Amino acid sequence: MPTASTPEVVLGSISFSPPRLKCWAVCQSRDPVPPPALRVVAALGTPSPSATSSPRQPLRSQQTPLSSDPQKPLHSLAEPRPVSPATAPLPSAPPQSLKAPALHGRGAWPGMDRETRIFAESHFRGLRGRLPCRAFPTPDHVDFIEKPDSFSYTDFFKGYLLPNVPCVFSNAFTEGWGSRRHWVTPSGKPDFDYLLRNYGNVVVPVANCGVQEYNSNPKEYMPLRDYISYWKEFIQQDYSSPRGCLYLKDWHLCRDSSAEGVFTLPVYFSSDWLNEYWDYLDVDDYRFIYMGPTGTWSPFHADIFRSFSWSVNICGRKKWLFFPPGQEEALRDCHGSLPYDVTAPTVPDSCQHCSPPLEVMQEAGEMVFVPSGWHHQVHNLEDTISINHNWVNGCNLANMWHFLQQELQAVQQEVSEWRDTMPDWHHHCQVIMKSCSGINFKEFYHFLKVIAERRLPLLAKETGPGEGEGNEGPGLGPQQAAFDIGRIAEVLASLVAHPDFQRLDTGVFSPQPEDLLQQLEEIVAAAASL
Repeated sequence: MPTASTPEVVLGSISFSPPRLKCWAVCQSRDPVPPPALRVVAALGTPSPSATSSPRQPLRSQQTPLSSDPQKPLHSLAEPRPVSPATAPLPSAPPQSLKAPALHGRGAWPGMDRETRIFAESHFRGLRGRLPCRAFPTPDHVDFIEKPDSFSYTDFFKGYLLPNVPCVFSNAFTEGWGSRRHWVTPSGKPDFDYLLRNYGNVVVPVANCGVQEYNSNPKEYMPLRDYISYWKEFIQQDYSSPRGCLYLKDWHLCRDSSAEGVFTLPVYFSSDWLNEYWDYLDVDDYRFIYMGPTGTWSPFHADIFRSFSWSVNICGRKKWLFFPPGQEEALRDCHGSLPYDVTAPTVPDSCQHCSPPLEVMQEAGEMVFVPSGWHHQVHNLEDTISINHNWVNGCNLANMWHFLQQELQAVQQEVSEWRDTMPDWHHHCQVIMKSCSGINFKEFYHFLKVIAERRLPLLAKETGPGEGEGNEGPGLGPQQAAFDIGRIAEVLASLVAHPDFQRLDTGVFSPQPEDLLQQLEEIVAAAASL
């Protein structure tokens, strides 16, 4: 995350700014919006030193002991599991008709048939308050999906999205991408000349993998041409440099410049509320390019807002270490902090009860689905370029809401000593939360409101016989819209009942939260027979 301008947080008459911040920098796959310099929880004191398939396809992953060698080969006798066949205030503008966003590199919206919707709704009723990310047994391997023609959106939804388990898609799913043709040389290496001609003057964020800053890495900004010059020298010097090991991370190519033909959003990942919301505001996005030489890596982390993510290697190889939700607790040290590097020699001594991670080798062109709440660490085994998205939808919305409640509790705990003496203490906690996480309870309500209002027209209009049933065309069908409204209503009910949300001044909200909730609940009841 950017570290150039850590914001000062003012609580009443008390200012908190470095070095009087006690910070926990949690490495995430991208920075919140607006991007803070550090992922912080503020309190007076000295900075803390520690941070809070095809059946015949060869198996591509296994559980493996932690190793400090990212090149360690895979060996397994297990068989793969069969693939189942099957922040600015919002304008109070009228809801727009939901279409696939007319921006580059984005594909069709998913179609959900009635049977899949009923299956999903039954699944969430059966959770009985448990978090979706922890409702299924942990798999002992990661499935490899080979053929696009025989793998539908419903297959992915039932087999991986709802169970919240990772999978890997073969390079056949991305063979038509422009980036795979133009960004890569015939020998499979990054095409530096092409990148320089087309993007050389673009300023990009670059992290130093050799320097630990809390549980992340410090960043700087430079033109892409300067980074590629560094990269070439790094290769020529046998993958070493006095400047350290630099990794281009979180480049918003789609936001900053034309991405014509770079990629096409796979239908499996197209129910993407996070980017839909930020596109609606026209402020930011959660779509990124990563580039780096052999040896670059991302420290141990779970993705922002407990979002899903997907990652495609345009070229190169990555090694992923996956830890299912809850397993990270066994990795905490005596201070409650998570490790920066799970392959470090000191880590295994402190996690005797921790199961080995799931390990995945991702080849060029392949696509990894990262489930919600799974901590992971990623190493580039070759010179690598990847495209990555973070996304939230009805399947992990409850995880996002749980995460935000934890964030507020952490803030409140850190500033608890001023609770009785500081005017508007609860309001200031929301301000700090927004500065740290990029979102607070007010913004979360607006997020739910926008997504809900963009679904309502689809349920209000009549549909012809069979329309939306199993349709995976360019429109978001009424079954998917009904499922989305149901998930929003459930989480909105919890938000509206939360004591800290009730302390907010919601007088300017339109509609009022209780009115929106009532409207959504009526729609859910009416849509039961859809």
